[in-house]
Amino acid sequence: MNVALVQQHASPDRENNIRRGVEALREAARAGASLIAFSELSFLRFLPQSPATADTRALAEPIPGPTTDLFSKLAREHGVVTVLNLFERDGDKTYDSSPVIDIDGRILGVARMVQIMEGPGFHERGYYAPGDKDAFVFQTGIGRIGVAICYDRHYPEHMRLLALQGAELVVVPQAGVAGEWTPGLFEAELRVAAFQNGYFAALVNRVGEEEVNHFAGESFVVDPDGRVIGRAPRDEDTILHAECDLDQIPRSYAQRHFLHDRRPGFYRAAGLLD
Repeated sequence: MNVALVQQHASPDRENNIRRGVEALREAARAGASLIAFSELSFLRFLPQSPATADTRALAEPIPGPTTDLFSKLAREHGVVTVLNLFERDGDKTYDSSPVIDIDGRILGVARMVQIMEGPGFHERGYYAPGDKDAFVFQTGIGRIGVAICYDRHYPEHMRLLALQGAELVVVPQAGVAGEWTPGLFEAELRVAAFQNGYFAALVNRVGEEEVNHFAGESFVVDPDGRVIGRAPRDEDTILHAECDLDQIPRSYAQRHFLHDRRPGFYRAAGLLD
């Protein structure tokens, strides 16, 4: 599976961002990608840099909607799985959401961010309701694709759930700020999650300086043994390609040992599972 991560800046011009996203998808598909993923809120400035206002909801869109209609057509045209991340409106609630589009253009489902952060530069609770869907892994034409949106990846329970739902590759749409992390920990956290759970993981980060935050880029892909197999540069628009051999998954430690040797009954009796 050739995975392409579209690391690009977001200007204040939403239509320009979408146009560049379309160009990037076409370029990635021509280069042989079978899965193409975009960063968190990839076609908007990062809205939660500032607290939400009364006008915030007007920026959200339904799924299906204009953006997914466009990318569904492109996915079908090029025969690629596409993972977006959008500011979704559903009824009177809004969410941080990733629709997963199959090679035939069908939206297989929508993953919504479950854990919602609140902090300087990340005033997310005014924008997003906590996700209410419990399916995060989707059977596509190229494999079982899971999604962990940004903050969700910090929760071991969430990352283990993806393995239990059968994920072969987990896409992480991210908004990671330059200098936000202890050196190496940003990467090590996802390497450990992939190793402990026996799947590939592909983190696709925003890039560029915006009103408050400076997004680092540095998207990367790790294999089920926790090794980095592809890395994008810092502060640069690019498309990162990585080859993910799904035959590696059954040979991983997690698939041969860790997942089989779990004792959920013991954890529950000890009060470790709610």
